[in-house]
Amino acid sequence: NTIFHWASNTKTFTAIAIMQLRDRGLLSLGDPLTEYLPELKSAHNPYGSMDDLTIKMALEHSTGFRNPTWPWGGGEGWHPFEPTEWDQLAAMLPYSELLFEPGSRHSYSNPAIIFLGKIIEIVTGDVYEAYIDKNILKPLGMYQSYFDNTPYHLLPQRSNSYTLHEKDPVPNGLDFNTGITVSNGGLNSPISDMTQYLGFLTGSHTEHEILDRSSLEEMWEIQHEIEEEDGIRSSAGLSFFIEEFEGMRVIGHTGTQRSFYSFFYIHPESGTAVLGITNTEGREGEPDMFQFREDLVRYIFQNLFTLYR
Repeated sequence: NTIFHWASNTKTFTAIAIMQLRDRGLLSLGDPLTEYLPELKSAHNPYGSMDDLTIKMALEHSTGFRNPTWPWGGGEGWHPFEPTEWDQLAAMLPYSELLFEPGSRHSYSNPAIIFLGKIIEIVTGDVYEAYIDKNILKPLGMYQSYFDNTPYHLLPQRSNSYTLHEKDPVPNGLDFNTGITVSNGGLNSPISDMTQYLGFLTGSHTEHEILDRSSLEEMWEIQHEIEEEDGIRSSAGLSFFIEEFEGMRVIGHTGTQRSFYSFFYIHPESGTAVLGITNTEGREGEPDMFQFREDLVRYIFQNLFTLYR
């Protein structure tokens, strides 16, 4: 029941919420982002009109926006962990430009998912956290999952994160505010709750209809090829990533923030899944937790999921 921070795995919850709204006829994946967020018109698009960017492009990370949310500052202890208000994000749009032609290729973008979180709020009238809690977390029985600051009654279960200083783990503090980026990476949850989520993804959790199965599988269709490395071919779906190894396909996502390194993958054909998380990293990348996670995931692909092909 230890509560960890799942960082960018939150993006898959945001994407499912968008698909829920699509299925209810409240929006279309082909809708321009500027229809809901006219502030985006002030960004510099050397490839055409900002009206050409769609909700679908944001889901598949093909808008052309940069990867980091806030590329300026952040190095001082008194700086906010992330921008706290939408106005802060909107204020830097006139100083932002698209890096490639929208829709032409995949490039991971945190701002694109934040735009989707804001659209959820505009369409539903709920703040992002409330919508996800009412329409995904509660129906799945994820009662110990929440965003940002920990409820008092759950503090004894909250995991700290640690950074190694000369081999000694130094705690970074239990909570931090992901601010306007909450839809991009604000989820805290115990593994017991996350297994409920994976049960929904694999089809074994059917007590409540979170999303039609056909819509979920639509999210797992390849939209853009990313790379092939060491025999593993990676592609982008609608905020999920598709990994193919020796003819086997798994679906998942990873997350990295504040010394938490996490991942989950499901094998739809067998209804099996795996998830993992660590909460410690070293200074200046020692130990290299990115490499550790990559090696662990490759081992899982080669030795665990292959048992069920």
